[in-house]
Amino acid sequence: MYFRDRVEAGRKLAKLLRRINGRNTVVYALPRGGVVVGAEIAKAIGAPLDLIITRKIGHPFNPEYAIGATAENGHSVFNKEEILGIDESYLTSEAEKQKQEAKRRREVYLGKKPSIPSKGKTAILVDDGIATGLTMKAALTELQTHYNPTKIIIAIPVAPKDTADELEKMGAKVLAIIMAKEFLGAIGAYYQDFSPVEDQDVIRIMKEAEGYGYIPVPPV
Repeated sequence: MYFRDRVEAGRKLAKLLRRINGRNTVVYALPRGGVVVGAEIAKAIGAPLDLIITRKIGHPFNPEYAIGATAENGHSVFNKEEILGIDESYLTSEAEKQKQEAKRRREVYLGKKPSIPSKGKTAILVDDGIATGLTMKAALTELQTHYNPTKIIIAIPVAPKDTADELEKMGAKVLAIIMAKEFLGAIGAYYQDFSPVEDQDVIRIMKEAEGYGYIPVPPV
């Protein structure tokens, strides 16, 4: 195993990011597992922590098999090979359904708190690992379109090299502890403890993170 748990993975990533100025940075984590990793980074560099919530879009005959992903504002990405022959109306309706679920989850996790802006700043996008890359691509597009940071770093414990290359072509810098040329097939294979992260864990961590970094108050 490469990581004891998500906390250790987050601390290892934080060491690689220690020279970043937290006052000019926002950390955005993907729930649920990415929140544990992201909290360690935000705490270490003194940056605020926010969420980018994505949802997978499942195959119509096997909902657990991801063929795409979408984010809160409806930015969707699909595996082009996997959606061949699938009715476009299904893709549209399922993307909208998952978009609404992403919005619902933001309210569950953060209540009515507004998103933290990162215009003119560095945005660090975090998850506990990348497999297909669909959710990370949706999150990256969301961040680029609605948050407009100067620079985006994807900080990840493990990622397949080909997927990391694709993300860099989209405009992000990928920082991974393990850049796997031969991916083991599941993110959990790189962890000793890959226990599920529950909603209440995300709520608790986000509450604790309120004091991690400086958040400018917008003018009234």
